[in-house]
Amino acid sequence: MPLPAESHDAVVDVTRHWLTEAVIGLNLCPFAKAVHVKGQIRYAVSDAEDMEGVLSDLETELQTLVAADPQAVDTTLLILPRALGDFLDYNDCLFFADRMLKQLRLEGVIQIASFHPLYQFEDSEPDDIENYTNRAPYPILHLLREDSIERAVQAFPEAEDIYERNQETLRRIGLAGWKALMER
Repeated sequence: MPLPAESHDAVVDVTRHWLTEAVIGLNLCPFAKAVHVKGQIRYAVSDAEDMEGVLSDLETELQTLVAADPQAVDTTLLILPRALGDFLDYNDCLFFADRMLKQLRLEGVIQIASFHPLYQFEDSEPDDIENYTNRAPYPILHLLREDSIERAVQAFPEAEDIYERNQETLRRIGLAGWKALMER
């Protein structure tokens, strides 16, 4: 049963809150603010309940992003509120998502960044605060244009340091700070 339209709106509202408070507010991604302010982010809520449905929606969103004018839609957040709640299943899906990029000849054109409520880096413990750099309220496949990434990296001279800086930021605010941020 698909989510009613107002539920899609609620999912987008929660996702926007995470984006503005955590991603932009903590400056976890210095490139996010510009596309947010310009309204160039497409929020696509999937009704898929399994990996097959997610991959079908992913293919549609990849084609939509490639066809869109970058000035209107620079990036897409494919939000999965009903699928891939298990982080291992989500990781399996990322493998197939990358294969899809190759099959559609979009490797080097589009990149997929991953966010999940239970995101866990390899060799980390589930509760390590560093995992929160990639934690989101729902599983999300973030579709980014490679040329936009290249321009952003050129404008941000020390892009390779973002990951370490993000971990330091999250260690500083701690789990209590993160929870307070998300509850605002």
